[in-house]
Amino acid sequence: MQDVFQGAQAMFIIGSNTTEQHPVFGTMLRRAVKNRNVKLIVADPRKIDMVDFACLHLQQKPGTDIALLNGLMYLILENGWHDQVFIESRTEDFDEFKIVVKQYPPEKVSKITGIPVKQLYQAAEIMGTIKPMAIIWAMGITQHIVGVRNVMTLANLQMLTGNMGIPGGGVNPLRGQNNVQGACDMGGLPNVYPAYQSVTNEEARRKFESAWGASLDNKVGLTATEMIPGILEDKIHALYILGEDPAMSDPDSAHVRHCLEKVDFLVLQELFPSETSRYADVLLPGVSFAEKDGTFTNTERRVQKLNKVIEPLGEAKPDWEIIKELAMRLLSRQILTPDSPYAGWDYENTEEIMVEINSLTPSYAGITYARLQNGEGLQWPCPNTDHPGTRILHIGKFARGVGKFAPIDHIPPAESPDDEYPWVMSTGRVLYHWHGGQMTRRSEGIMKVYGSALIEVNPDDANRLGLNGKQFVRVTSRRGSIQAEALITDRVPPGMVYANFHFPEASANELTQAVLDPIAKIPEYKVTAVKVEIV
Repeated sequence: MQDVFQGAQAMFIIGSNTTEQHPVFGTMLRRAVKNRNVKLIVADPRKIDMVDFACLHLQQKPGTDIALLNGLMYLILENGWHDQVFIESRTEDFDEFKIVVKQYPPEKVSKITGIPVKQLYQAAEIMGTIKPMAIIWAMGITQHIVGVRNVMTLANLQMLTGNMGIPGGGVNPLRGQNNVQGACDMGGLPNVYPAYQSVTNEEARRKFESAWGASLDNKVGLTATEMIPGILEDKIHALYILGEDPAMSDPDSAHVRHCLEKVDFLVLQELFPSETSRYADVLLPGVSFAEKDGTFTNTERRVQKLNKVIEPLGEAKPDWEIIKELAMRLLSRQILTPDSPYAGWDYENTEEIMVEINSLTPSYAGITYARLQNGEGLQWPCPNTDHPGTRILHIGKFARGVGKFAPIDHIPPAESPDDEYPWVMSTGRVLYHWHGGQMTRRSEGIMKVYGSALIEVNPDDANRLGLNGKQFVRVTSRRGSIQAEALITDRVPPGMVYANFHFPEASANELTQAVLDPIAKIPEYKVTAVKVEIV
């Protein structure tokens, strides 16, 4: 974050409402624009706050990011603004990529995205002539059926302009939740062991079998978005949910609730009774960040030491202790066999766990409690205790050697407006609330400021509907319907509404669809066809 703040001469924000979802970094970006005259381009269907600091707002139609990016790269190539030296020395498959990009001239892109041709030229010139440029993106890029393809296209753009592996550049994802980076690093994904060591890699599997004294298979598991529908397909009979609230945060909420009602056994480990707790057979009380030790890994791969401030309240325990106790009880009852990987879970404290992490995850090998307690701000990869950590990735070469250009074509969203559902709904969070709202809706001060769901409606649409600023609207998709107060604002363009999922009585996820990106299995939250009526 400091690197972008201090070094970027241009910034391209796409799919990130930075000031509301990452307010600390958002403030840094605003200061960079104000104090260093950094050129900022924002691509977003809504007029988010960062637009006020941008020299250019590209207001694309939802679900047209690939067409937009390909169109910008078409113009960069046409004008010779690409970095030929970088391309020749550090990448491959450029010719195949160029064939696809050449199919996106500005007039075609303008028709797909709704962005004027003049703005496409302006953006391409900034991106092609000002260096270094940092790309900043978040869930507005990933929460599509082409989420992975969107990210690959951003990588194409940064390789084309030579903005990878340099100070102030890069493709910079902003993580959506606290420690989501650390959870992924530690193997909280269905296809990898800790540190992204593939479960299908025989060498990696043997290493973990040896360390854990267990027999492991090489099968890729299911994602959360595959597990829930798997209940009705007789693939899943029990769920152990830790710190998740799928009844609120997963798409097509009515179907999710139906699945949760049908599962044979559900254990929920949580701080508060969430919407999902209604379906739990067992509730296990976890603890907050202030009641436990450990580490968080933030959005820039920086590992931060977490020190317990207060003792756990009531019967609550840190998550690792609860899981350890469960494993030990299963072993004692011979439900787990001695060759289970859980047999070695007799940790005394979190530092013992960190020592194991050091021994099994090369990228964390040099990140010890002693160094963190000493105040070192270490970013992985950090392969040994003499290593200072890695501030900037891909300097000199990529992890795979050379960067691979990917020819990516635009694919329309899974659901588009039609005569029956003529509007587009996009979803997200608001500054005052966090995800499913289980913590923020318990804050009296926050609820005084933002105490109920609001649906953003453009003033022109409000006039057509006959809204007077005080009425409620009903938004309906093919999956459900919600009612909430309309917030009339030009933040959304005509034909689009914006809703959040913080309030169970009017959650946008009653309407969203469970269609998934075929690789990452993330739902398409950002584009839903709806109709809007006055209540």
